[in-house]
Amino acid sequence: MSHELPIEGVEEKRSAGPRHNYLRDWIYGGMDGTVTTIAVIAGVVGAHLSPVMIVIVGFANLAGVGFLRAADNFLGAKSEHDDLNHLASLERRRIELFPVGEREKVRQIFAAQGFAGADLERVVDLITSDRERWVRTVFTSEYGLPRNARSPWLGSTATFSAFVICGLATLTPFLLNVSSPLWVSLLLTGGLFFAIGSVKSRWSTLSWWRSGLLMTLVGGMSSGLSYAAGVLLKNMVN
Repeated sequence: MSHELPIEGVEEKRSAGPRHNYLRDWIYGGMDGTVTTIAVIAGVVGAHLSPVMIVIVGFANLAGVGFLRAADNFLGAKSEHDDLNHLASLERRRIELFPVGEREKVRQIFAAQGFAGADLERVVDLITSDRERWVRTVFTSEYGLPRNARSPWLGSTATFSAFVICGLATLTPFLLNVSSPLWVSLLLTGGLFFAIGSVKSRWSTLSWWRSGLLMTLVGGMSSGLSYAAGVLLKNMVN
């Protein structure tokens, strides 16, 4: 039985470069949409306003805050693109003006990785024979930057879609006019908090169930504070 890796498609995968994962954008968009929507609902319920007001304010939150979160994500990723392009331009300019010094930089990079003698010189010759390969090497080895930045459009779309979907799930009981819509909404929200926290554990040292419970606790505290604020403001107005 052979244990060698299949070679079909290796060249296509290599030339395509690294693939970016936008699940994290979806997770944080969903978390934000759930938190802000249940906070709005709790605040309006605490103020003893009508269910129609809950729906109106809830949809306003989904549209306005959802767009804001997506725009923040887009602008952040766009800044990353601009930074990479700026550094690439600087590095190309340095190679053009100071080729000897920049070549020595490449030599030191690979010497630090254990290359020496004729092998080191061959690697340096290979890298510096192509301008773009030279720039990419400096990017990854000296600056620690990725070869390709994440897509601003894909990241912001993931954030906005998750924000709207999760927020809408929290708002659904009021749209369907079910009995005890607040309790149904809280149950749905608790499930969403736990699910999002569990997936979020991929980027933390917590176990999935601890991360889920922590997210549920934080979301519950947010809802409680919003409800208390609604009650307080209602009493102050009256």
